[in-house]
Amino acid sequence: MSYNLASLDLPTLRGRTLRMFAAAIDSRPLSGALTSQLLKQGGIIDLRAKTFDDAPTFYPLALAEAEAQRDAPPLDWQALQDRLLRRDNREPFPSAADYARAYRAGTTTPEAVAEAALAAIADADDDPRPLRAFRAIDRADVLKQARAATERLRAGRPLSLLDGVPVAVKDEVDQVPYGTTVGTSFLGQTPAAQDATVVARLRAAGALLLGKTNMHEIGINPDGFNEHYGIIRNPYNLQCHAGGSSNGSAAAVAAGFCPVAIGADGGGSIRIPAALTGLVGLKATFGRVSERGAAPLTWSMGHLGPIGATVSDVALVYACIAGPDPDDPNSLHQPPVSLNQWDVADLRGVRLGIYAPWFEHADPQIVEDCRAIVERLVEMGATVHEIEIPELDEMRVAQALTILAEMAANMAAHEAHWGELSPSTRVNLTLGRAATAADYLQAQRVRTRAIDHFRRAFAVCDVILTPATAVTAPVVPDNCEADGWSDLNTVTELMRFAMPGNLTGLPAIAFPVGYDPRGLPTAMQAMGRPWEEHLLLRVAYAAELVVARRCPPTFYHLLPH
Repeated sequence: MSYNLASLDLPTLRGRTLRMFAAAIDSRPLSGALTSQLLKQGGIIDLRAKTFDDAPTFYPLALAEAEAQRDAPPLDWQALQDRLLRRDNREPFPSAADYARAYRAGTTTPEAVAEAALAAIADADDDPRPLRAFRAIDRADVLKQARAATERLRAGRPLSLLDGVPVAVKDEVDQVPYGTTVGTSFLGQTPAAQDATVVARLRAAGALLLGKTNMHEIGINPDGFNEHYGIIRNPYNLQCHAGGSSNGSAAAVAAGFCPVAIGADGGGSIRIPAALTGLVGLKATFGRVSERGAAPLTWSMGHLGPIGATVSDVALVYACIAGPDPDDPNSLHQPPVSLNQWDVADLRGVRLGIYAPWFEHADPQIVEDCRAIVERLVEMGATVHEIEIPELDEMRVAQALTILAEMAANMAAHEAHWGELSPSTRVNLTLGRAATAADYLQAQRVRTRAIDHFRRAFAVCDVILTPATAVTAPVVPDNCEADGWSDLNTVTELMRFAMPGNLTGLPAIAFPVGYDPRGLPTAMQAMGRPWEEHLLLRVAYAAELVVARRCPPTFYHLLPH
């Protein structure tokens, strides 16, 4: 078997050139030829020529695996909170438990934290290179929540460890009293009628919801750009972007505005920004976290999940939001949410799988840092096993085709606003529009094959390790604020390791492992079997114990220290 996932060599477009190209694609005389060329360069024409006899998989529901894990140890929510409250935080980032301890000790209050967070966000956006982590903040609503949390804590009646802890939510997820714009200029003109399930569960736990985070327009790219609300920059270097499309959520956590935020992941959009900003990002098994109340961008790829400063924060919020929801049929067939041994650093019995050509297809510094962490995990008792995963390029094309086709289908209802979308979004959606029913069916056959390939790999290992991204945070091009840019080569470098997780529905986590010579974070990804999020958290927790982390230059301490 040969490794077939190659880097792409596509033109980079920006500014006026990008706008002219988008206009040309929109014009009848040129659109056909240009679209055909894009289909060829993107590998879709080649995928059409392949013959697969597999039955298509339209939803990656791991039903057999769910049934096999019906007896998994269920989550003890109270025990998890008690455990975290007792544990010291060795990381430089304040955790949710640090906020809870400060509140209980009386050294600060949710009201004081809310005021500090609002001031910090304003300060970061006043920089010559503004961070722009948030799209919208309702100050009155934030302070109202903070007063209620302060009163509950003074009365000794906190709703949970999360009571009064600041949390941010991606602008793809319904949250009262905000509209859900999904990064566009025309959606979300009226406030959401009710919270999404994940937001409702956080609110029931007392979380202090700061507002709606900025994102790439309709979540269609991981390059940090939004022409309506601005480029989301990276707290580690404001000349760089924070990935995407949950880049506002990642920037908010990395800058210290909150210890955890909610993102959405259709092609790496939780894991990529987490990786570029030195955070932990978890995409759970498809169907584990309810999608009710999330914008219907991609029905078979989308996952909501946490981005946090520490593994403990991610585990806590995952435990809060995961589980069945009667309003989301895809969530009803899961086994019990389990965090069995998630924070046990003894890795004896854990088999790590590495497909060497894939693992090494990244910047040398990233590979070096990931290799170093593998060695430390082995010292903790894990064993390394060589694996092979065929047809990774076919998976890349199938993932891109599926998500673009589903996005194009869902955006068809907004055809009247086509001209209000940014040029790069229109170019991407044009590819989705050009996909035929036969193309989509072919991609779902590849999905079936991908699930089988990974199932065979997991016969000899428990966790598959790769870098999280092939490059560290890219520099924002000059003079692109108004017109944006389209760099599909870098997009593929960012998505190389993330895309199979969405196609197969498998859980995956990104976590920091070091820094490049510019001080930008490097990160690793761990993929697991369906419903085994606890094992991924365990590996990430073990890595966290040996990685020396540091706060970014743009960081705000909201707690007394």
